[in-house]
Amino acid sequence: MTPKVARFLSEQQPATPCLVFDVDRVAENFRTLRAALPLARIYYAVKANPAPQVLERLVTLGSRFDAASAEEIDACLAAGATPAAISYGNTIKKVSAIARAHQAGVSLFAFDSIEELEKLARHAPGSRVYCRIMVENAGADWPLSRKFGTDVATARALMLRAGELGLDPYGLSFHVGSQQTDPASYQLAIGKVAMLFTDLRDAGVKLRMVNLGGGFPVRYRDEVPGIDAFADAIMGAMTRAFGNDLPETLVEPGRFIVGDAGVVSAEVVLVSRRTQDDPVRWVYLDIGRFGGLAETEGEAIRYRITTPHDGGANGPVAVAGPTCDGADVLYQRSNYRLPLALGCGDRVELHATGAYVTTYASQRFNGFAPLAEYYL
Repeated sequence: MTPKVARFLSEQQPATPCLVFDVDRVAENFRTLRAALPLARIYYAVKANPAPQVLERLVTLGSRFDAASAEEIDACLAAGATPAAISYGNTIKKVSAIARAHQAGVSLFAFDSIEELEKLARHAPGSRVYCRIMVENAGADWPLSRKFGTDVATARALMLRAGELGLDPYGLSFHVGSQQTDPASYQLAIGKVAMLFTDLRDAGVKLRMVNLGGGFPVRYRDEVPGIDAFADAIMGAMTRAFGNDLPETLVEPGRFIVGDAGVVSAEVVLVSRRTQDDPVRWVYLDIGRFGGLAETEGEAIRYRITTPHDGGANGPVAVAGPTCDGADVLYQRSNYRLPLALGCGDRVELHATGAYVTTYASQRFNGFAPLAEYYL
């Protein structure tokens, strides 16, 4: 929690649940990443947090943007980004969205299938395209490998076909999974993509770009490697694969840029035991999986929780949300322990919740309003 967020919570005591977000931390994180990877072009993953305050600050810093929808493209343009600074990185797009983006001036599109490639040729003619390759997501707390990407052989055929369809076969991309904690994952993926890159160049395809995706982690409950460890792994692998003839390099950070800039403040609704002799207390908060904490599915993302009673005696807990839905359980297996003094009405903070919380929130499931947002 930054001093600015702590001061706001202390002085304003806003109604819960709410996200309090320090926009200055976004600038710090962006500069840190740019210093670690000075040769890479940073395309912020808008889906992590599309608040106008975030996008506007990133525009002033010279960021580019990875958009997942025509609506996100509109948000970037409204924040002052140019069409040339936007990549339409979703491999699954409506025809109407492709045409709308192309008409707005966006000229860089992702794909991973012949069907999507043909849509781009018809509705975004002449655009630069890049094909997403499937890579291992081992080490990622939030894997992304099941739904996206294609194999190397298919990607080769698709990139050859792109030129025949009048598109510009610009490059290749991959994603090692969100909240990736193993720097070696990038090395393995770069090695895989580099062989195809070279093969396609030898076949006469004028590739110029490798998109490394995002995945850079933030600290939740456990320590994670610093960004310099990832930068060293990435640049070492790129140099080994390409020598002095480095292609244009893109990265698409989302969580790393905004994750630790935000804190969710919540209220304890109830603390109870399911049976009289149960050692585990159930702590119900006024925010849960349907209120924005969707990444707790499978207990994948384990947020750090602090309370007014920290430092006192504690015991095991299960943590759940307020809705009348049995799936609204955040943590039951991850060995969370909270103070024994914790009770109804206490405020708690969930840290590093600046990414993927506001946009995951339902619009009034069970009647609960989405959490309020404060950008400082």
